Amino acid sequence: MRTKDFRKNKVDIITLGCSKNVVDSEVLLTQLKANDIEAGHQTDDDDANIIVVNTCGFIENAKQESIDTILQYIDEKEAGNIDKLYVTGCLSHRYKDELASEMPEVDAFFGTMELPGLLQKLNADYKKDLLGERITTTPSHYAYLKISEGCNRPCSFCAIPQMRGKHVSKPIELLVKEAENLAKNGCKELMLIAQDSTYYGLDLYNERKLASLMESLAGVNGIDWIRLHYAYPSQFPMEVLDVIKNNTSICNYLDMPLQHITDNVLKSMRRGITKRRTVEVVEHIKSHNPDLSFRTTMLVGHPGETEKDFLELCDFIETYKFDRLGVFTYSHEDGTHAHTLADDIPDKEKQARASHIMELQEQISFDLNQHKIGETKKVLIDRIENNYFIGRTEADSPEVDNEVLIPQNNDYLRIGDFVHVKIETAKEFDLYGSVVK
Repeated sequence: MRTKDFRKNKVDIITLGCSKNVVDSEVLLTQLKANDIEAGHQTDDDDANIIVVNTCGFIENAKQESIDTILQYIDEKEAGNIDKLYVTGCLSHRYKDELASEMPEVDAFFGTMELPGLLQKLNADYKKDLLGERITTTPSHYAYLKISEGCNRPCSFCAIPQMRGKHVSKPIELLVKEAENLAKNGCKELMLIAQDSTYYGLDLYNERKLASLMESLAGVNGIDWIRLHYAYPSQFPMEVLDVIKNNTSICNYLDMPLQHITDNVLKSMRRGITKRRTVEVVEHIKSHNPDLSFRTTMLVGHPGETEKDFLELCDFIETYKFDRLGVFTYSHEDGTHAHTLADDIPDKEKQARASHIMELQEQISFDLNQHKIGETKKVLIDRIENNYFIGRTEADSPEVDNEVLIPQNNDYLRIGDFVHVKIETAKEFDLYGSVVK
């Protein structure tokens, strides 16, 4: 048991879920430190007496992880190891009343838009002058830049609008200022994130301004790589492709979750796009910039997805051979439109479909990687692990994409440095090479 004493409070922030939550935790950390409150993010030290759990509520597995984490810290509180426990984030926003009733040991629950209230509980003032400033919790050479909050899309399977509200874009000038501050602190790579980056600017400027934003960010000194995540295929502003192609500091990379391909499932998902239009978008992107690394995400097991739909999706994946691809299984989320439909595909079948798609993608990725043998790639070094320097090319985002492994040998590479690497061998999701002197 932690011995009670008169030391000042120390806060530890625990983040679950996606990169948007990471940014929210970083903003909280920045505010606390500006109030001279000792705070850390998932520290290895065991001396924090106040815990803030930033939860995810997107799908069932994420909700369960959040609940398990809260219960873990309830046990710590009951054992006397911590004094206060606060919960924030998406799960807390979505189920605040139910959680408060079932977990009275938690001192308070806060929604995704209640940062000032959480700070008040922590005896901190919300400092508006910190807008654009952020202490990052990622390795110092890369950071996530959240360009908007919320989402206006009506996708049947998604509960994000319930937890994050309507789409709200951040002004271009504020995002440029934030990028400049990150660059001053050693950041070299920015991942642009949002619930729907395609929609950026419509609410502020009455037109899609993603291309203008990216051009403005490309002018920030010190930022070498900018990569775009979470673009929506319907009404994607095609001028963004020229911005990617014409700016050396913008990666040849696009993350566009397509979710599915058949008209039957796309209509049921309320995606606002048809198979024909999806194919047109994919083909235009690939023909406009053949060097662009195209990442997408698929969702299987949505209510009404037939075996025929699934096989058509597999054919689509095999035809277009996406550079990077992830897959989720459908989660029956209350409050969503799809929850009014019968969850008619057994979990075992959902998992089997997801596994089959990843087997397809594993072979596709292996074949694509074989063509890279002998090429020299610009690589950003992320970490050292198991006698390898591990980095990424511009075709790869951290944590979700391929990596480049370089034997340590007699070379010494610094984390956060760019090096040129000749690719010598390749596996399904990893490249191996040596530094070009």
